[in-house]
Amino acid sequence: MVTQNGETTISTFEFFEMFPDEDAAIEYLEDVRWGEGEYCPHCDGERVTRLKAYPYWMCRDCRKKYTVRTDTVFERSHVPLHKWLYAMYLLEINRKGISSVNLSKQLGIRQPTAWFMLHRLRKACDVEAIPLSGTVEVDEKFVGGSKKNMHYDRKQKLPPGPIGGKDVVFGLRERESGEVIAYPIPDTTARTLSPEILRNVERGATVYTDDHGGYHQVNKWYSHATVNHSRWQWADEDVTTNGIESVWAVLKRGYKGVYHHWSPKNTRRYVNEFVFRLNCSKRYNHSIDRLTWLVENAFEKRLTYDELTGD
Repeated sequence: MVTQNGETTISTFEFFEMFPDEDAAIEYLEDVRWGEGEYCPHCDGERVTRLKAYPYWMCRDCRKKYTVRTDTVFERSHVPLHKWLYAMYLLEINRKGISSVNLSKQLGIRQPTAWFMLHRLRKACDVEAIPLSGTVEVDEKFVGGSKKNMHYDRKQKLPPGPIGGKDVVFGLRERESGEVIAYPIPDTTARTLSPEILRNVERGATVYTDDHGGYHQVNKWYSHATVNHSRWQWADEDVTTNGIESVWAVLKRGYKGVYHHWSPKNTRRYVNEFVFRLNCSKRYNHSIDRLTWLVENAFEKRLTYDELTGD
């Protein structure tokens, strides 16, 4: 067990002492999901009983069988649950993420299986955001490959302008708590940015942005101050967007150093992963608490292969 910068992380050896096999993982997942109040994931009925065919349960109300995998990101997966937990542990402790190639080697599974697992876990990372308050830094980031590295045929299909070939990710960071909200948006116009700020920032908050024209309406609803990046101004006393820009730095390092590329249709899932990890590190000091939070968010969520690969 290692403690650094106020965060305590168990070692890989300690992890496998806690979860040596499938049965240990099932016991942990059932405790997190149900505790002492088991219920049926099909009908929410409470008249349930454990079957001799472990790990199955039977609901006496709807007469359906189920396990702790039912209606979760683990459902219909042949990967043992202690390997799922190890994948969650690795996703949580690696600040820049973990590639499907690396995960496949760690778990002893095929790379396509690891890729699908990671996207299921990113589904678990999709947590409903709570509006921010106090001082909130707001910014947007272009994410994607450089045109100069693209094949000529692909360049020809891109729209003109600086956004061509890139996704726009919108982000907000509450300065006092460090809580982050981020997700892709279609463009950086005021028509898009203003409603997103109103949706994610409580009235009465102070909003800091750069001098981008898309933010010119913010002072209608909030105390609003800007820094002029076009004139190389990065801070004006307390007014700065350095906090949210530090989030972009982590996202950029993960994109370039770990994932290298991702499909635009999956951008939100990757961003969810980074946001979840950043927020988790602020809320919980121990890696087991962070793992448990991710597990809690894996229930009542599913991502099928057709949903992932379809248009």
